Amino acid sequence: MTIPGRKARLEDAEAVTALVHAAYAPWVAVIGTAPGPMLCDYAGMIADHFVTVTEDEAGLREVSVLILQDDAVLIDNIAVRPDLQGRGLGRRMIEMAEINARLYGFPKTRLYVHEKMGRNIALYQSLGYVITKRVTEQGLNRVYMEKALDPWPSGPRPRP
Repeated sequence: MTIPGRKARLEDAEAVTALVHAAYAPWVAVIGTAPGPMLCDYAGMIADHFVTVTEDEAGLREVSVLILQDDAVLIDNIAVRPDLQGRGLGRRMIEMAEINARLYGFPKTRLYVHEKMGRNIALYQSLGYVITKRVTEQGLNRVYMEKALDPWPSGPRPRP
């Protein structure tokens, strides 16, 4: 079953923040500090970027944050409610981000992950992402990854 997503609204900021904190909480012990997504101002992200949510009767299910860059779409964050993790929802959100990037004519998607999040790095590599650089930002050791995208076929494009 596919749950349709919608663009997040400013009034979603508190729920988005709560979902992100719940989704990333297990990583605090692994990396020794709060992961980057736990430090974001989601009201600002909703106002300035492309934030999508899905929801069900229990509230928000998933959040994705996409940032349009000059040469790529940055998948800044994908978060899935803890009780729904492990069902392929994050993978589906990444695939949707890639489709949107292609629709808008971007040649690649980019993302980053903390270097200690090995499971996530392996997932992204299995989806075709390659490591492009390792940097320290905001005190966090990050691995940047990119995926080249096939151009959208010529002809009419569906509405994103």
